[in-house]
Amino acid sequence: MEELFRTVAAAVGVFAGTNVDDLLILTVLFLSSRATGRPGRWQIWVGQYLGVGALVAVSALAALGLQVVPDRWVGLLGLVPVGLGVRGLVGAFRNAANGADAPRVAGGWLAVAGVTVANGADNVSVYTPMLRTIGVTEGLVTVGVFAVLVAVWCVAGSWLGSHRRVVAVIERHGHWIVPVVFVVIGAAIIAESGVIGRALALI
Repeated sequence: MEELFRTVAAAVGVFAGTNVDDLLILTVLFLSSRATGRPGRWQIWVGQYLGVGALVAVSALAALGLQVVPDRWVGLLGLVPVGLGVRGLVGAFRNAANGADAPRVAGGWLAVAGVTVANGADNVSVYTPMLRTIGVTEGLVTVGVFAVLVAVWCVAGSWLGSHRRVVAVIERHGHWIVPVVFVVIGAAIIAESGVIGRALALI
C-alpha cells in the first residue's frame, strides 16, 4: 500500500509539474468554446486526452529504446499552434476587411490534440526516464493517474474559462485574442527548444 501511495504521489507530482502551462491553453479553449461554440467542449476533452495519450505513448516507446522524434528537432512541433494562430489571424483580417462576421476561432478535437502535443513535447524528456525506471504495474498506475488528472485539468480549465466578464471580452475580441495566444505559445516552444539555431547551422 505504501509503495502504491508513493507511485500515485510521484505521478501526481510529475503531471502537475509538467502541465501547469497547459491550464492556460485549456482556459483559452474553454473561453473560446463558451464565446463562439468552437471548439466544442467534448472536442476539448477528446483532444486533451488524445494529446496527453500521444505524449505518454511516445515516452513509453522512448523508454524501450525507440526514438520516435529526435530530441533536437522536437521544438518544431511549436509550428502547430503557430499555424493555427496564423490561420485564425488571417481569417480575422479577411473578415474585418470584408465587413463580415468574426470567424470562429480554434479548431476541432484534432487541433486541440495537436496543440496539446506541441505544448507538452518537452514532457517526453521527463516521462521517459520515469517510465524506464519503474515496473509495469507502477507504469499502469501512473498512466491511470495521468488519465484522472487530465479530467481534473479539463474541469479546472472550464472553471477558469467560465467568468462572465472574460467570456464577454472573448465574445467581442476572441477572433484576435485566441490566435495571438496560440502564436505566442508556439513561438515560445520553438524559441525555448533552440531548434532555430540548429536549423540555421545546417544551412
